[in-house]
Amino acid sequence: MAELLNFYQSNPNLKYLKHTASVLEKGGLIIYPTDTVYALGCLSNNKAGLQRLADIKGVKLDKAPFSFFIRDFNDLSHYVKPIDNTTFKLLKRCLPGPYTFILPCLKLPQPFEKRKSIGVRMAAHPILEALMSFLKVPLITTSLHDQDQILEYSTDPDLIFERWESKIDLMLEDGFGGNVPSTVVDLSGPVPEIVREGKGDLDSL
Repeated sequence: MAELLNFYQSNPNLKYLKHTASVLEKGGLIIYPTDTVYALGCLSNNKAGLQRLADIKGVKLDKAPFSFFIRDFNDLSHYVKPIDNTTFKLLKRCLPGPYTFILPCLKLPQPFEKRKSIGVRMAAHPILEALMSFLKVPLITTSLHDQDQILEYSTDPDLIFERWESKIDLMLEDGFGGNVPSTVVDLSGPVPEIVREGKGDLDSL
């Protein structure tokens, strides 16, 4: 049975977060709040968890459009190719924040070894930021899509837990979530391309 850990007003509870890190390190799949919508994820070196994510999304693992939550810009250099000053200034202006940037990547371990680019996120959410400090590898993330065709993203944490309890190991609950996903910007080509307009302000790009 999945665990539900309740936070109060986005205040990081270090005991809870250490336990969450332990669950992740043992191969767990968790739901957690972000600066956009509630998300589903596991550690990037958790092959079983990654396969569970791919199965949930109904996609092949090596082609799954998962993003990497990284801690900071120091982490960035371990996963993406060197970037120019213009790109770096853009990233610094927008991150941490509600953006996903697609960047050319370095050679990644399995099952991502065929990728030429990856989506990178740094979330401006106190609980997630604190959790990242306990993790040694990136958190692989994907948004929770609602089955309701009108309301695409679930916002009520009780309903989210009820719907997903049988598929996850742990949920971090921090009140109602948002229903607008991140703005996705592809920086892997010669010119920036807006893939999805979301919560991130386009004027900042």
